[in-house]
Amino acid sequence: MSNEKNRELDTAAKLRRGEGETPVEEELEVPTDALGTARRLWQVAAGQRWRLVVATICSILYVAGSLGATAYSAHLIDLLWTNIQEAFARGENFVAAIGNGGEEILVFLGIWTAAWVFYTIQVLVMASFSERLNLSLRRRIGEKCSRLPLSYYDAHQPGDTISRVTNDLDKVSEVLQRGLLQLLIAVAMVLGAIIMMSTYNLMLTAVFVTFAVIATVATKIVTTSTLKVAAARQAALGELTGIVEEAYSGRAVIKAFGREGASMDDVRDASERLAETSGTADFVTNAIAPAIRFLMRLCQVTVGLLAGGMLVMGQISVGVFQAFFHYVMQASEPFTQLSLTVNMLQGALAAAERVFRLLDEDEVVPDPARPAELPETVEGRVAFEHVRFGYVPDRPLMRDVSLVAEPGQKVAIVGATGAGKTTLINLLMRFYEVDGGRITLDGVDTRDLTRADLRRQFGMVLQDAWLFEGTIAENIAYGKPGCTREEVEAAARAARVDFFVRTLPHGYDTMLSNDAENISQGQRQLLTIARAMLTDPAILILDEATSSVDTRTEQAIVRAMEAIMENRTSFVIAHRLSTIVDADLILVMDHGNIIEQGTHEELLTMGGAYAELYRSQFA
Repeated sequence: MSNEKNRELDTAAKLRRGEGETPVEEELEVPTDALGTARRLWQVAAGQRWRLVVATICSILYVAGSLGATAYSAHLIDLLWTNIQEAFARGENFVAAIGNGGEEILVFLGIWTAAWVFYTIQVLVMASFSERLNLSLRRRIGEKCSRLPLSYYDAHQPGDTISRVTNDLDKVSEVLQRGLLQLLIAVAMVLGAIIMMSTYNLMLTAVFVTFAVIATVATKIVTTSTLKVAAARQAALGELTGIVEEAYSGRAVIKAFGREGASMDDVRDASERLAETSGTADFVTNAIAPAIRFLMRLCQVTVGLLAGGMLVMGQISVGVFQAFFHYVMQASEPFTQLSLTVNMLQGALAAAERVFRLLDEDEVVPDPARPAELPETVEGRVAFEHVRFGYVPDRPLMRDVSLVAEPGQKVAIVGATGAGKTTLINLLMRFYEVDGGRITLDGVDTRDLTRADLRRQFGMVLQDAWLFEGTIAENIAYGKPGCTREEVEAAARAARVDFFVRTLPHGYDTMLSNDAENISQGQRQLLTIARAMLTDPAILILDEATSSVDTRTEQAIVRAMEAIMENRTSFVIAHRLSTIVDADLILVMDHGNIIEQGTHEELLTMGGAYAELYRSQFA
């Protein structure tokens, strides 16, 4: 990508987000529109809502069973206590049996068993719901990524998009699976316990509510601090990640200039900052739960003392005493977890917002409903007619570009870095859409064709030799699925790479991984050239295809390219003018516009920019 394009895209990104603006909501993991995001998640879950309904019903039945078992325990204990006293009064040993409290014990056990069954069902159903929702979002993102324009990827870091597909979706799934149920159960348990307590004793209930209000206020105060320190930790983590990534990617340069010590210092300083902010964040995050738990323990002690006094004075029975104390315990622990659960749900909604933000990005212009058709044999006549284009609206890079490449011509594009050479090719391939004018292939406007039909006519070799993880044969055959091994080997021989491949231990079955670092840059370039040759395209695009090879390899590639370019329209971007002196048409570009065009001899005779560039290389 040219420097000009980089500058334009950087400006565009700034205009979109607002210069100097900090995405505070994202850093603090707070959704800007929690209700709207929740509504969109509900829409995505259209076919799975019944699972959420079933999980909700089971959660309510679980809470009802738990609270009901506690209420029943009051009756059971009073019954057993009365039977024990009567047995002791008769001088008999007490034995729980049918008619003597035994059936009540079985009922009590049955209630808890039913509660456990409902809890197990809602966990299983909720896990299925969250994973299916996650799968639906992943599919949507996968489809969305294929429809995003190249400008989106140019303006966003790869890690940003990857994080949406992995980290954010995993967070949404995990929190929906655990946090949503915890919140539902906690709220239902606390409210239900308070209602049940009020049926036994209003004064003791008021004591619990007072402690609950104090805990709520403390939670609110601490939560604000938690979000701030979490943002600081995230910023420190991002800084450390960037430094480590830079140290890994630039390890050769760092070693060459003896900067290992400085690089390690940067990593150490960033690690210390992360450790400091993480320590503060962990303390604040983990301190709230023990603090709330301590308040609720004070509540239990207070209620226990007051209820004990009432028991001694005969105001409440033993069963009511234990039931009320059990309700306090049942409400205390969910109340303690409530603050953490709310924070989890906030983070999940913030993550879901980022996912939806990606899904809402502008897409490429859709293919025409009734696309035009190219002739069965494409001749390869390419014409730019008064083309206008800019990476940023209202800031055109190309103002009025016109050219004609006749079938079979070799068209060379030269110019300084940032002149617009790659931009010209990007428009031809419809990686970007023109702002004005039109581009035609054999007289057909490229916008009237589907992108698949258009790009099927091109074979492309980029300056960056990009190979995928897989075997050498699979990489060569990437543009022509289903081709035979003989076709792969024939393309490799034409690209002068067959001999090298056969010297490898596994030949064409050699695995390439980690950006194919197990072979040289020149060898990677040769493989991409073989890949283009295999597709047998009508038009070739060579974006400085020989820039990464030595002179001898370059000469071999040039001879191979001359053979494949025969009778094909070819666009060649080159800095080495020696490789394009035989071009049928040379385009000299500057700041996005064609300032000169003609053959090598014609341009030298003109004595303009091309002649000056040529003399600078062969002085």
